[in-house]
Amino acid sequence: MTLASTFSGAHDFFSSGTWFVIRNLLLFFVVIFWLATAYWVYKDARRRIEDPWLVAMSVVLGLIPPFFGALVYMLFRPPEYLEDVRERELEIKAMEERLARRDLHCPVCRAEVGVDFLVCPVCTTKLKQACVNCKAPLEALWQICPYCETPVEPAAIEFPTFEARPPRRRRRSE
Repeated sequence: MTLASTFSGAHDFFSSGTWFVIRNLLLFFVVIFWLATAYWVYKDARRRIEDPWLVAMSVVLGLIPPFFGALVYMLFRPPEYLEDVRERELEIKAMEERLARRDLHCPVCRAEVGVDFLVCPVCTTKLKQACVNCKAPLEALWQICPYCETPVEPAAIEFPTFEARPPRRRRRSE
């Protein structure tokens, strides 16, 4: 077998109808994949970017340099979906509202108590000290009664102290 016959066989294959079908199918699939990446850039940009102008620029970037544009978009796209950002903002707002509401609970029985309660109505735990002059409830850090201007003696405030008990160990039943 000679070199000329080898090249003639290759020449015959590349000039045959089979090669044209294979080449056209490969080109078809490359174009389909290129358009699919551009569509993916469009869908992803719509989920991450609010401004329609920036979404359009992202799609152009995904289309014009084939395949390379999608990689560049992936490097510079926003890290979060808009839906996740909105959800996080709603969670933060809900947590701020819960903290602003400041539901008070008894430290012993977890019953709901009011801001002005001196003792828990359920378990009778002392929650606040009363002013010696006007009997108004005092906060723990106050040094003077804001209602009657009577100085608060630090020794007069006695709040419940809770001992930290070691956790009880379960016994294994054998």
